[in-house]
Amino acid sequence: MADEKKNERKIIIEREYIVPLRKEWLKVPKYKRAKKALRALKEFMVQHMKIYDRDLRKIKVDIYLNNEIKFRGNRKPAAKIKVKAIKYDDGIVELKLVTLPKHIEFELARKVRKEAEIMKKAGEKETEKKEKVTPETKKEETTSEEKIEEKEKETSSKEAEQQLDKAKAKEMKHSTGSQKEPEIKRKVLNR
Repeated sequence: MADEKKNERKIIIEREYIVPLRKEWLKVPKYKRAKKALRALKEFMVQHMKIYDRDLRKIKVDIYLNNEIKFRGNRKPAAKIKVKAIKYDDGIVELKLVTLPKHIEFELARKVRKEAEIMKKAGEKETEKKEKVTPETKKEETTSEEKIEEKEKETSSKEAEQQLDKAKAKEMKHSTGSQKEPEIKRKVLNR
């Protein structure tokens, strides 16, 4: 629904600005600087994008822009930043970075590739389900299932033997030299 609302809105103004932030965030204590930088950015946009009621809530800052301002922490925010401002007919202004940092571009590209792979795999599974199962393929499936079961039995019996060997070694370690080694009966698991 949110995407539909964004598509219905019309763009009135679209501009790029280099916004100076240092002059404003130097006026406050160090621990408040990043917050002041964001407020200064919004005040700059209110003035330049012709928002007449001066409402800062109409300025929406993109998450990547916010992270870029706070990249070095709250005490040392960015001194100036290049943004792209888009004003819509409902009076809301969206701010985005003009150029994304390389690490963010790589993350977004990776996310797109993963989604494409997931969609591709889903499409392949649907085509496999649509194929008709013939009696020959059923026989092949049953023989392969039987082979898998046999391998599982072998591995489980080997694991049981290993556990018995470990128990025997442990008992031998804790026994004294004068006593005879206890005999452990091996159980053969028939499955």
